[in-house]
Amino acid sequence: MLEAGIRMKKYAVLYLRAFVLAVAVCAGAQENESILQTGPAKLFTFTYRKDDTYRILSRVNEDVSVNNVEDHHSEIVSRVSVHVVDVDTTGNGTHEASFMTSDEAENSVSGKHFTWNKEYHSRYVQSPLGIITINGQYFMPVVRNMPVFPARPLKPGDVWTETGFEAHDLRRTFNLQTPFIVPFTATYTYTGIIQDNDGKAFDVFTASYPLSYETPVPDKASGQPYADYPVSTLGYSNRTIYWDSRKGNVSRYDETFRINIVTSYGTVYKFSGTAHAEITEFKRTATDDNVRQVQSAVQQMNLPDVTVQAGEQGLTFRLENIQFDADSAVLPESEQTKLRKIAELLKAYPDNDLLVTGHTALAGTETTRQQLSAQRAQAVAEYLINLGVRDAYHIFTCGKGASVPIASNETEEGKAKNRRVEITILDK
Repeated sequence: MLEAGIRMKKYAVLYLRAFVLAVAVCAGAQENESILQTGPAKLFTFTYRKDDTYRILSRVNEDVSVNNVEDHHSEIVSRVSVHVVDVDTTGNGTHEASFMTSDEAENSVSGKHFTWNKEYHSRYVQSPLGIITINGQYFMPVVRNMPVFPARPLKPGDVWTETGFEAHDLRRTFNLQTPFIVPFTATYTYTGIIQDNDGKAFDVFTASYPLSYETPVPDKASGQPYADYPVSTLGYSNRTIYWDSRKGNVSRYDETFRINIVTSYGTVYKFSGTAHAEITEFKRTATDDNVRQVQSAVQQMNLPDVTVQAGEQGLTFRLENIQFDADSAVLPESEQTKLRKIAELLKAYPDNDLLVTGHTALAGTETTRQQLSAQRAQAVAEYLINLGVRDAYHIFTCGKGASVPIASNETEEGKAKNRRVEITILDK
């Protein structure tokens, strides 16, 4: 039971630090750059443009201990797709965002890859100064109001403070059905300006805040089954933020953090590590023209049982009747040849992430179908990684078992269609 509890806490870690950045993002790091601590005073504000879309990819490396005993190390890749759906006359931007967590997996051939784990949707309004207004039902983003700028010009060396809060999803660990809110006060310093190797200038800020929060005692009369709950939260976050004045947004973000949670049962959980993120303004692939062009290329390549279609998530290659060695996830040479040809088409969209989804026919148990579909999706993803189509941080896998059939499982022909792998070039 203790092991199960610890594993549940591991999933809580995903939600503690996986989405620390909402719209505070980064686009490549330049090392060993000197900061110029001079320059005129400037007013900093976020700039939102209606129908802007972008993707944030964050990496969290963290160590977890329970009662001062090391439990595990995690690398978590989180993907956020953002759509600015409206901008009002005062410059407030309404954002719709999808947040996806992915677990790290290891393979002896290709190394790590990341499995699509859990997805959240959120809608919030952010002001030009960075203040977020959000309905209490949403669990994401985790860190809110970071950064927030004062309504006055800043010059290098200026220091200011602003309030913010963290919102954590502890439903699986403590049965808290609303976000667990931890307030903080951040201290900011405008340190100066850097210039990267391409000659682009960025403004640099540091932001630090301590966490020191005592949880109100739950109301037992409410009927909430709180057996255990977080009593106190202590820790800190130290960040370096790189601001792109041309875009009116953050360009680079790095963090070191530590969080200690003490529960009512006296258990102490410690999370410590680093976070890094990047932003990509990727192309939309699921257009009519792209579908026609890719369909034509598939026909010219003479790829049997491969179709192309546009969907809500993006442009998808559907590989029906995909062949693996019997009861395994090992790809035979015939399928490898097919994937090598598809890989050339995927390389035409280098800025878009990929999602590989495995499906099975209705045979065996639900558990074995799920496991086999996940393993086969992973096998395809690992092969694409080995071909250099994407690195492990930009391709994700998901197993659906037999839960999404596209044909009847009453015939062999229908089963062959359902036994498929789909490769989606993600638009969101």
